[in-house]
Amino acid sequence: MSEKIAIVGSGLIGRSWAVLFARGGYRVVLYDVKEELMTEAMTVIETQLTSLHQSDLLSGRDPGECLARVSTCSSLSETVEGALLLQECVPEDLELKKRVFSELDTLVSDTTILSSSTSCIVPSKFTEFLTHRANCIVSHPVNPPHYCPAVEIIPAPWTAHSVKESTIKVMKQIGMRPVVAKKECDGFILNRLQYAVLQESWRLVQDGVCDPQDIDTVMTGGLGLRWSFIGPFETIHLNAPGGVMDYAERYSDGIVRVSKQFGEPRDMEGDTLDRVREYVERDVPIDKHKDTLKWRDNVLKQLAVFKNNLPEKP
Repeated sequence: MSEKIAIVGSGLIGRSWAVLFARGGYRVVLYDVKEELMTEAMTVIETQLTSLHQSDLLSGRDPGECLARVSTCSSLSETVEGALLLQECVPEDLELKKRVFSELDTLVSDTTILSSSTSCIVPSKFTEFLTHRANCIVSHPVNPPHYCPAVEIIPAPWTAHSVKESTIKVMKQIGMRPVVAKKECDGFILNRLQYAVLQESWRLVQDGVCDPQDIDTVMTGGLGLRWSFIGPFETIHLNAPGGVMDYAERYSDGIVRVSKQFGEPRDMEGDTLDRVREYVERDVPIDKHKDTLKWRDNVLKQLAVFKNNLPEKP
């Protein structure tokens, strides 16, 4: 495969995308506004490719061959020229994305897919007035993408059907698991679920029901263990002898009763924030933040290896 992928932005997400596209056999050209950022990115990409290879997560490919498919370019126009897909990875700022996409709009061909990595901004907010707006879509990965295969595909109202289907095809080719939104939704899918859990966690601590560490224990020692290989719907299907219909009949009234008590969202500030901060900084001091991130990624790598070898469902 010699098709070209352009990546704009060489930070954490841009680097991971480069690894994934190179692993998938694509030729990758990485652009950033500063040469030193791209140099640093290439070093990290080499390290990530080697780590994936050592854990048998590189789809049987040689890390050196994958690295040889990745290059950097200081010219944006040369970066995007002839690209099948452009993956934008600039910071999460609406005005910045508007400026970047407006410039890209003047440079890309009529066939290049313009894909954004935004985690929360719906594509219609920064693509509406573009000439190539039908080519625009969001492909939002989970961090870190090279260990978490889910990717949210969010089309704008004017995104061409062929662009959506081509994006899904590319994502599957590089080993990702696309989740396709049927329409735009503020926060997309992943963050809406994440925010719901986070908000209720906040309420439980703020209302004196439990301490912050209890919330994390419930997730790491309970819900999170199940959700790492079966989702909430499959969980409830298995938690009643007669499946999901049986579960709904048994527990729906209680779920609705409790859910009505959730109330309005809580601001993440004040005494509750101080308590959460005290807990997390005791467990993960700021000076250990980078080391703990490495630990987290290593655990995710081991989990990815484990999940790759799970037995098939009966």
